[in-house]
Amino acid sequence: MTRLTAIGRHEGDLPGIARTRNELEMTATVVHRIEDGKLAKLYPFANYYQTMAFVNALAWISHREDHHPDLEVGYNKCRVQYATHAIGGLSENDFICAAKADALFQL
Repeated sequence: MTRLTAIGRHEGDLPGIARTRNELEMTATVVHRIEDGKLAKLYPFANYYQTMAFVNALAWISHREDHHPDLEVGYNKCRVQYATHAIGGLSENDFICAAKADALFQL
């Protein structure tokens, strides 16, 4: 996962996943699930403040990567889903950004 979090890519620069898909899926699906063609994970928090701190930090990362997840925010949880609309599925950038979300959660 360290390698994935160190790489920055932009959605428009990426083709669909080809030969690296299995390797990336194995890394990301350890902590994420593939649901309806999207990488998804529910992050639990102790309270609203921690949830919103995560959401705001993830928004900053997403802006820098120019790759924005779908977020469902509750009092003590945030569900994050990644998919690349430009290709109608998952791209390498989805896995990279998912790894960055996990790294943020570990802080």
